Amino acid sequence: MHPEVLAMLRVAVVASPPVSMFNLAIPELLFDKVRVDGDPGYQVVICAPDPGPVPTTGALELHVPHGLEALREADTVIVAGTGEPFAPDPRVLEALRESAATGVRIASICSGAFSLAEAGLLKGRKATTYWEHAEEMRRRHPDVDVRGDVLYAQDGQFLTSSGYAAGIDLCLHIIRTDYGAAVANEVARLALVAPVRPGGQTQFTRTPLPPERGTACADTRGWAMRNLDKPLTLTDLARHAGVSVRTLTRRFHAESGVSPLQWLLHQRIERARELLETTRLSMDQVAAASGLGTADSLRAHLVRRTGLTPSAYRAQFSRHTAASAAGMKQPA
Repeated sequence: MHPEVLAMLRVAVVASPPVSMFNLAIPELLFDKVRVDGDPGYQVVICAPDPGPVPTTGALELHVPHGLEALREADTVIVAGTGEPFAPDPRVLEALRESAATGVRIASICSGAFSLAEAGLLKGRKATTYWEHAEEMRRRHPDVDVRGDVLYAQDGQFLTSSGYAAGIDLCLHIIRTDYGAAVANEVARLALVAPVRPGGQTQFTRTPLPPERGTACADTRGWAMRNLDKPLTLTDLARHAGVSVRTLTRRFHAESGVSPLQWLLHQRIERARELLETTRLSMDQVAAASGLGTADSLRAHLVRRTGLTPSAYRAQFSRHTAASAAGMKQPA
């Protein structure tokens, strides 16, 4: 997001009955944790075609005070998943079309993608939905380029995510687009969820690294994180830990689920991504600061991890350029 854009961004979340409570909770949980210079970064409003009691997919009933007029004031509209996705309310479809015509960013979580498709917003565009619904999306909307095995997809001002927790990835992606990697990573930390995963990652894979399961190597991991710009070797890591290379490798794998060098490469790539998003360093400088060596090495690793070259990644995710590149409406 451009530095001069200081006003809170407004997010309207559409709750079409019977709405998924989990889907509905994700945007409010994550956007509410965004702070920029101590001030809230977003204002989240939940709305429904008929304000008042709204049935959910579970045993609870939700009270929603706002109607679809909330979409007219929004900078981002998110359609939550519903237990009845294949016949969306015509009022929701019309409201989505009106918002799209003004350039507002429109996103969906899980089965909410069917509302975007039925409104005609996904024609000729790549999109995704929960994998169990992918074939139904293709059957009902053959003009949509359905990517059934990714976490989320963005095509212009429209974003769609697959089921359940992929909505977390989508919202973190939006936060990173608006406010940069540092803010998005802090939100992920506060919410106790994984940092932003690339949208092209398959729905069926785990996060890039499994959770750590021990602390014997914690000091060495911390030391390595502070020295990523240096040409660290297995011997260097073992020397710091005060153990043999064999013992280090065994302990590291037991705690982190990967070898020391796999873990180190992952951290180098993550550092490079953050530098691309938050600085204007040259590609050679990013490669050196992250320990990847050369710009060619940076390019090879980043393309393998994200499918994007460093320059394309910076253009898409940099806090300096992302908002304008997305072509979305900016708040007054």
